[in-house]
Amino acid sequence: MRLEVKNAVCGYGAKKVVENISLSVETGEILCLLGPNGVGKTTFFKSILGFLKLMDGEVLLNGDNINSLTKRKVAKLIGYVPQAHTPPFPFTVLDVVVMGRTAHMGMFASPSTKDIEIAEKALNTLGISSLKNCIYTEISGGERQMVLIARALTQQPKILIMDEPTSSLDFGNQIRVLEQINRLSRKGIGVIMTSHFPNHVFLCSSKVALLQRNQIFTVGSVDEVVTEENLRSAYGINVRITGIEDSKGSIIKACIPLIS
Repeated sequence: MRLEVKNAVCGYGAKKVVENISLSVETGEILCLLGPNGVGKTTFFKSILGFLKLMDGEVLLNGDNINSLTKRKVAKLIGYVPQAHTPPFPFTVLDVVVMGRTAHMGMFASPSTKDIEIAEKALNTLGISSLKNCIYTEISGGERQMVLIARALTQQPKILIMDEPTSSLDFGNQIRVLEQINRLSRKGIGVIMTSHFPNHVFLCSSKVALLQRNQIFTVGSVDEVVTEENLRSAYGINVRITGIEDSKGSIIKACIPLIS
């Protein structure tokens, strides 16, 4: 499965927010979208998902324009993980995860035994089966984020779009979420995610897209895009990219901000 964005122009009404963005992700790849606040990352995601109509350009799934596919078909192929939120009703964790089966169920149908089994498998895959009978509104932010990923997995998608999946999480939970993203990639799921932390791309990304102000857009490998010059230009701060040796002798890169 290949999701491709060609020359996308996104915005609200007549106001263009981002222009001429082209990128692609295939199953098994992780693409991380970086950029400062206010440059249009969330607007871009909403446009890919069809929440906003593209002003120009197109989104393709295996070569087919996404607008030619039914919403149900798209929902079976693309999963969406929003930033953690609190629903208005106290559903159990299992109830929230089973909601991911909606695209596979008939109108007004109740979840089948198979749907529940798929939801429980997703919880098990993420190592959070112990939460299934907990009330979603009463678990921690990190646990909620895992539950939202499990809900997306029950769609059995080929591509996952994740809007700041580590937002508001503590350091430990950020890394746990990134570890799960790597595992999903190894299982053949393609991931497009946003992050406010450049160091995250060194831990899990296959490719990086950097969206800056003034419609400056760069996409490529981690080494090509995440450079000191590009980060200074994007965020307006001095940084140093260095290497740290891990326990296996491999070098892991890290971005260090320099405060004068």
